Amino acid sequence: MIKELINKAIQAREKSYSPYSNFKVGASVMGESGKIYSGCNIENAAYSPTICAERVAIFKAISNGEREIKKIALIGSTDSFTYPCGVCRQVMTEFASDDFEIIVAKNIEEYVSYSLDDLMPNSFRARDMGR
Repeated sequence: MIKELINKAIQAREKSYSPYSNFKVGASVMGESGKIYSGCNIENAAYSPTICAERVAIFKAISNGEREIKKIALIGSTDSFTYPCGVCRQVMTEFASDDFEIIVAKNIEEYVSYSLDDLMPNSFRARDMGR
């Protein structure tokens, strides 16, 4: 399953619209149903409307009826590991299960895996609001 997620992220990376940074990122997320949703980063000349690949993939899953995500794989540079930004990490906390896995890849064979708590310890989550 991990290599399938990474492969989908690699494919999504090729669709990146990144004319300003020239930094392509792809992500794929597995919903609770087992279905995979992919996304790429999409830049904008005004910068603030730019959106990360991780959020595109997560929002695709949510807009297709998923309410919980189980895993995400992402790839940016093939020379070093590209980690999710703080905004993406916060979005993950909204929809992530307790066993959520973040897979950060350089390629199909080189990757590292983390839990959300590894990358976002003591995060503010829905449960902190009594949900």
